[in-house]
Amino acid sequence: MTFPELPGRLAQVRETIGRHQALGGWGHPVTIVAVTKSHGPEAVRAALAAGLRIVGENRVQEALAKQDQLSDVPLEWHLIGTLQRNKARHAVGRFALIHSVDRLDLARELDRRVPDGRRQPVLVQVNCSNEPQKGGVEPESLGPLLDGLRELARLDVRGLMTMAAFTADAAERRRTFRSLRTLRDEAEAAGDRLPELSMGMSGDYPVAVEEGATMVRLGTVLFGERP
Repeated sequence: MTFPELPGRLAQVRETIGRHQALGGWGHPVTIVAVTKSHGPEAVRAALAAGLRIVGENRVQEALAKQDQLSDVPLEWHLIGTLQRNKARHAVGRFALIHSVDRLDLARELDRRVPDGRRQPVLVQVNCSNEPQKGGVEPESLGPLLDGLRELARLDVRGLMTMAAFTADAAERRRTFRSLRTLRDEAEAAGDRLPELSMGMSGDYPVAVEEGATMVRLGTVLFGERP
């Protein structure tokens, strides 16, 4: 599969991002993370050919296998799915950004695995949709988690991530994204620097962009339905 529709779909996504940024009054760059989970290495090569430089994977083992097959491809790999503590040693140093740090024991294990003189960039995942089945620290516990992360010198906390509920209620999705931005603004007012807001997927990224997303994680809208 060569994904011949990808360049056109990407152009449409970029136009949509620009339009919804204007609606939200934002002017910062929005990074597109091309989500290639369940697709083969050919999707990664197609992303690169289309001009995408950042690829997101949900599962550590699937991502590492693709990285090994594509060692010649100059890409930035992000881990966007849940990370179990026992997989932390496999993730450190293999991903330019880990989006899903949501508890201190995982953060400490990552920090312990980072080699001397290096730092692992991470985002803190927050459960702004209040869904018990979703990962992420609860909003009221974000402050204490950030306090603990400051003590881990080998982690570079770049910002926050969330996922909205799978709902047709646009107002509910907007509430989720606005909540993450508010939490980020409050944390920055308290002294943290958290420039990145990773929020928005194929079904809801326009609303996330309007609410200030700096990264959107897009799979289906770029590559079509997963096999």
